[in-house]
Amino acid sequence: MQANLLRSVLTALIVAIGITSLVGILTAIDGIENSVNESLASLGVNTFDIRSKTNRGSNRQGITEKTFAQIRMNEAFRFIDQYKVPSTISLSAMITQIAEVKYASNKTNPNVFVEGINDDYMAIKGLETERGRNFSKLEIQYGSQVAVIGYKIFTTLYKNKEDPIGTEITFSGIQFRVIGVLKEKGQLSDSNYDNMVFVPIIKGNQMAKGRGLWYEVTVGIADPTQMEYAMGEATGVMRSIRRDRAGEPNSFELEKSETLAQELESITSGLRLGGFGIGFITLLGASIALMNIMLVSVTERTREVGVRKALGATPRRIRQQFVIEAIVVCLLGGIAGVILGILIGNLLSRAMGITIFVLPWTWMIVGFAVCIFVGLISGYYPAHKASKLDPIESLRFE
Repeated sequence: MQANLLRSVLTALIVAIGITSLVGILTAIDGIENSVNESLASLGVNTFDIRSKTNRGSNRQGITEKTFAQIRMNEAFRFIDQYKVPSTISLSAMITQIAEVKYASNKTNPNVFVEGINDDYMAIKGLETERGRNFSKLEIQYGSQVAVIGYKIFTTLYKNKEDPIGTEITFSGIQFRVIGVLKEKGQLSDSNYDNMVFVPIIKGNQMAKGRGLWYEVTVGIADPTQMEYAMGEATGVMRSIRRDRAGEPNSFELEKSETLAQELESITSGLRLGGFGIGFITLLGASIALMNIMLVSVTERTREVGVRKALGATPRRIRQQFVIEAIVVCLLGGIAGVILGILIGNLLSRAMGITIFVLPWTWMIVGFAVCIFVGLISGYYPAHKASKLDPIESLRFE
C-alpha cells in the first residue's frame, strides 16, 4: 500500500464515497425523525385519553347493552390527585359549540366552541399564547370568570388590533375577562382552536347548569417506552375511583393517541429504505471499482507472486495477502466515509432547521461491517486468481 500510495488512496476514496452516502443519508433521516418526535410529543404521540364510555343502547341482535354513567368532574379530579406515574394530565369538557361572543359593538357568528379546561391543557395540546398568559391554578380552583380566546376570535372582535388583555367579553349571558390570546394554528391543527374560547373547567361545569358534560382526561407521558405501564396504572386508578367490580368491563374508555406516531414511522421507514437503497447502489459501484483495481494489482505483481511461491508461499497465504489488503483499504475508506457521513448528515439536518446533533452508532457499525464485506467480496476473486498463478510463468512475467 505504501509502494502504491496514490492507488491505495484513490481506492479508499471510492469506498469512502459509498459509505459517506450511506451514513450521511441515514444520519440526516435520524436527525429529522428525532426532531419530529420531539415536536409531536406535545401533539398527542405520547398521550392517552380517558373518557366516558358511549352508551349505544341496543346492538344489532336487539339485546340491550349495559349503560355506564358519565365520568363526573370530581372523579376526574380524584384521578389527577391519585395517579402517581410521572406525567402531565389535562382535563377538558366541551360546554357549547354554538356560542356567540360579543365585545363592545362587535360579535362573532354563533358557531364558537367554548371548552372548559385545567391549567395543563395548553401544554398537552401544544398550544401557545401570543398575548397574555395561561390560566393559573387558583383561577382553575376557584372557577374565575376569565377566558383565553383563539386567534380568529381575536381578529373578529378586535378589528383595530387593540390589546385584548384585561377587556371584557360576553357569551352565554356571562362576562369574562380576557387573559390570553392563542397563537394562530391554521388548518393544520386537529381541532379548530382558532375559533375556540377556553374557560376554567369549574366555571364551565357551572355554566352547564346541571347538564352532564362529557369530561375527557388526557395523560401525557414523558417516556414513550413506559406507555403500556402508564395505561395499566391509569386503568387501575380509574376502576378504583369508579368502583368497577373485578371481572366486569371498564365503565370508561381508554384510548392511546398513536395515529401520528404510526404515520411518522411509516414515513421515516420509507425514507430510510430509500437512503439505504441509494447507499447500496453507490457501494456496489465502489466494490466493482475495487475489484478492478485489485485485478490490476494482481497483474502488476505477478512477478512478486512468483517469487513468493518459489520461496514456499502456499496458495492460501497468497489469497490472504490480497484479501487482507482489500479489507484494510476498505476499512481506511470506511473510517473516512463514516466521519464524512456523520458531518454531512448533520449539516443537511442543520440546513433544514434541525439543531439536534445525531451520532448514529447503529449506522457506524453497519458501515464498518459493509466495508469488511465489500473488501472480502471484492478481494477474493483477484486473490484466488493470484493464488493459482504458476510460479515459473510468474517469474518470467515482465
